[in-house]
Amino acid sequence: MAEITLQDIIQPENLVYEKSKLLTEKPFHYCPGCGHGTVHRIIAEVLEELGVDDRTIGVSPVGCAVMAYDYFDVDFVEAAHGRAPACATGIKRVWPDKVVFSYQGDGDLAAIGTCETIHTCNRGENITMIFVNNGIYGMTGGQMAPTTLVGMKTATTPYGRMPQWPDGTPNNGFPLQITQLIAQLPGTRYVTRQAVFSAAAVRNAKKAIKKAFQNQIENKNGVNFVEIVSNCNSNWKMSAVDANKWLQDNMLPVYPLGDLKDNFELIKK
Repeated sequence: MAEITLQDIIQPENLVYEKSKLLTEKPFHYCPGCGHGTVHRIIAEVLEELGVDDRTIGVSPVGCAVMAYDYFDVDFVEAAHGRAPACATGIKRVWPDKVVFSYQGDGDLAAIGTCETIHTCNRGENITMIFVNNGIYGMTGGQMAPTTLVGMKTATTPYGRMPQWPDGTPNNGFPLQITQLIAQLPGTRYVTRQAVFSAAAVRNAKKAIKKAFQNQIENKNGVNFVEIVSNCNSNWKMSAVDANKWLQDNMLPVYPLGDLKDNFELIKK
């Protein structure tokens, strides 16, 4: 009996899943259990399925996604911290036929880059913005971010985020609901919040990201904005399993999943 080789088994009819051709062979630098890798995979699959990899330009700023250009086999531009929306605006206006997206974290998009984020969305630039929200500064040491939850412990709030002191004096403030804010702006076409902590959540996230890119490809003007609520098990000081459970129990009540706006119309909930 002839020996069965691996190549005999790997036949098209037996193929259940394969890595997107738009992901390089370079190993991810992300911590095991981090949601960034899953979001990368979704974006690569969507761009490949839409057949636009040869005209796609991504923009990654400083943060955990600072080396995203190493992982995607599409053109990429490195932006200064928080400036990805401004950079993406320039690229799209110079090359309107390109598919342009920014890939940003909460410390970037909702803190140092708030100005660029708000004005890019208000102008209605025809780009796609992917926003990964893990409620903390992941790369620089786990400091409090604008999206950090009330009571959440970080490197700069070791006793938990405290919006006000007991006497009412302002202190750390409240979690910034940046996506709800963006949904109110007239220049945003599609605004949604998704997650990647389960297979069902990944499917919904992929559907949303695909819609965001399709709107841009079909020249439906307006920013397409996708927030991904994710974990940071390293800085949350948890295992990946516990971090996903904590995300569901604590992050999602503050940042509920679903579409906030579609086709310039706010979704009534």
